[in-house]
Amino acid sequence: MVTMLGCIFVQQNNMSKKQTTTVISSSLTTTLFAVFLVLKLTGNIDWSWWWVTSPLWLPLAIVIGFAALMITVGIILVIVNKGDV
Repeated sequence: MVTMLGCIFVQQNNMSKKQTTTVISSSLTTTLFAVFLVLKLTGNIDWSWWWVTSPLWLPLAIVIGFAALMITVGIILVIVNKGDV
């Protein structure tokens, strides 16, 4: 219900497509979590709670991992280029 209201809000305020995509991808992760939660609580899957909640934290973990990689590469490039000056 909240997700549908978010999509309606985005359409009514003529927000850009980029923001609409964010709402849609957010609703996808929420929907996946809800499906996994129902399956876990009904006993249809025997997954760890980490995997059941993964649609909520996995996208954030990917972004943090990518940022850490970029920071590491940046630091290495600064160290390597420092000898060239």
